[in-house]
Amino acid sequence: MDRDGIDRRGYLKEDFRLFHLRDSEAPQVDYHYHAFDKLVLVLGGNVTYVVEGVTYFLRPWDLLLVSRDLIHRPVIDPGAPYERVVIWLGQAWLEARSDPGEPLDACFATARERGFHLLRFDGERRLRYMQRIQQLEEALRDTGFGAARLADTLCQQLLIDVNRDVLRSRTAQEETDSYRRDPKMEEVLRYIVSHLGEELTVDGLAARFFISRYYLMHRFKALTGYSVHQYISQKRVLRSAELIRSGVPVMKAAEQAGFREYTAFLRAFRSAFHMSPREFR
Repeated sequence: MDRDGIDRRGYLKEDFRLFHLRDSEAPQVDYHYHAFDKLVLVLGGNVTYVVEGVTYFLRPWDLLLVSRDLIHRPVIDPGAPYERVVIWLGQAWLEARSDPGEPLDACFATARERGFHLLRFDGERRLRYMQRIQQLEEALRDTGFGAARLADTLCQQLLIDVNRDVLRSRTAQEETDSYRRDPKMEEVLRYIVSHLGEELTVDGLAARFFISRYYLMHRFKALTGYSVHQYISQKRVLRSAELIRSGVPVMKAAEQAGFREYTAFLRAFRSAFHMSPREFR
């Protein structure tokens, strides 16, 4: 857990990983983020997911797309067993398997741009996804000739289906009972993310969006689970990490991400990644 109470969960060393999980007792999960993209296919139970301030009321066979570095949390009803398939997808693998103009992670980028991460299917599509998941699970258990390549291919096929469905479907977004959002707080969130390199304060944000400081602080915390300061700090660390990954020098990355003091940047970075920026690079 980092100093702001937001944890980075899971470390992906493989190209991708699949988990088929069923909990009879509801696990308590805090707000967290991943350094990889994640698909969550709900198979049973009652679960609500909060992703960057938007609350999704999930049904069986709903698919949630959680992009890397998005802060999220499941809220699980203990009254029913929670079953789901979770797939972690490595960034390098996604890039290596993509074709020019057709990145396999386009579905995640589209969900991020829309600010909406839920995909809901009809009966025919459910059957298709069930078959894809079953085939992928079998291939991952297989030890015969070409099993690894088969699993790799099946995971690509699954992602192609997801991309096609995301690009042509807004069904769940039209079902207003499937999610809850606060347009004003979404404006604030979008503004923060697009202005990380600038000075950001509670007072400044309250004035810009014509709301009281008290309302901003309490509504932001109630909706997202973390304070304005925590959110800004975490997003700046994640932005700096992306810049460092892309080859930007460490000090320049810290500056572009909005850190005014290098020592504060080092403390925040070490807290989030448990290593120095140079070790990370």
